Amino acid sequence: MVAPQPTKAPQSISSTVDDTDALVNTSTSASLDTNTSANEIAPTDNPKKEQREAFEGPVFKNAAPPAAYPGFSKRDPWEPMNRAVFRFNESADDYVFRPVAKGYRWLMPDPLQTAVGNVFSNINDIPVTLNNLLQLKFGNAATSGMRLIVNTTFGVVGIFDLASDVGLEKQDEDFGQTLGYHGVASGPYLVLPFFGPSSIRDAGARLIDAASDPIFVGSFFVAPFIGPVVGASRAADTRAGLLKAEKALDEAALDKYEFMREAYLQRRRSLVHDGNPPQQKEDEDND
Repeated sequence: MVAPQPTKAPQSISSTVDDTDALVNTSTSASLDTNTSANEIAPTDNPKKEQREAFEGPVFKNAAPPAAYPGFSKRDPWEPMNRAVFRFNESADDYVFRPVAKGYRWLMPDPLQTAVGNVFSNINDIPVTLNNLLQLKFGNAATSGMRLIVNTTFGVVGIFDLASDVGLEKQDEDFGQTLGYHGVASGPYLVLPFFGPSSIRDAGARLIDAASDPIFVGSFFVAPFIGPVVGASRAADTRAGLLKAEKALDEAALDKYEFMREAYLQRRRSLVHDGNPPQQKEDEDND
């Protein structure tokens, strides 16, 4: 009687298992070699991350995140915050400032509105003259100073703008322009609550503008209620003057925030350079 022999696994199955293991090991080794080579050639597969990690230098330049941070514009790095403040200002304007401006226009006859606007414009020639002097524009300072004298005396405290009739044109100067004239960059765009479009430079300069504003300074030397009343009247007069322009703005701008930002930055740059700004590279900080 022949003893039964032990059953052996089929050679084909064993070979297949061995071949599979070898294939896996070979693939793993090849993958490791490939990854090693790839790492030697390209340290990272995320260029933006590499760019951020490779950045060496101050986190802020002119108070703005550097270009190494994706998704931010150098001119408007705080756009989400600015848009939130912009929406708040729009709501405040809808419910407070626009109705007040419309009521102001309804109550005030056109000749009286013109007279009030002329008076405030005449007072504004004082800081305009000071900033012309700070910018060493002595000819412009003489013009704005003569405007103040002519309109204050012959124009009855500025009620009548006689200076413009004799060729003394109105100028627009403030301390933000003075800083820009002396080389201070504007920095990032900034929307201020209630005040609207601004920049880091112009927002800081507002403190100096307030210190040189005759209405603000004069309010400390008169009855407590006079200063706020005069200031509110000036704000209402200024807002009323914008009622006609806002309709065209609402109809023309697809993105009102972006439209106002670009208009503000371009206008400020033009004012700093007296209407003749130099050519500027794209995404470069505005003056």
